[in-house]
Amino acid sequence: MPHMNLEYSDNLPELNVDVLLLRLNHALFASGQFGEERDIKSRAQAFAKYRVGTSPAERAFAHVRLAILSGRSAEVKQQLSSRLLEVLQETIPAQAGLDIQLAVEILDIDRAPYAKLSLPG
Repeated sequence: MPHMNLEYSDNLPELNVDVLLLRLNHALFASGQFGEERDIKSRAQAFAKYRVGTSPAERAFAHVRLAILSGRSAEVKQQLSSRLLEVLQETIPAQAGLDIQLAVEILDIDRAPYAKLSLPG
């Protein structure tokens, strides 16, 4: 825990997904909200088929969905959301003629039924 999903349009050629995921993971760990760095799991998925709005203008997006165990305050969630949005903004460069929308969503996972097991390696 936590689980982070990055979804993005595939028309962001300058996006280095590996660097972005690592920076997002570092931001989460630096927040002090998660016990061990190895608990942070992130993954990314590019979309070739998407639509942003109704205009034929060239548009792009990057959306982070962070799922965390329930019980954190709205203030903590806002801090996490703000920091992840900053990382997106710092890592995804603006491109002339391309409207890029960045977003972060924080979801609660119910603690009671959540189960986790680490297998030794």
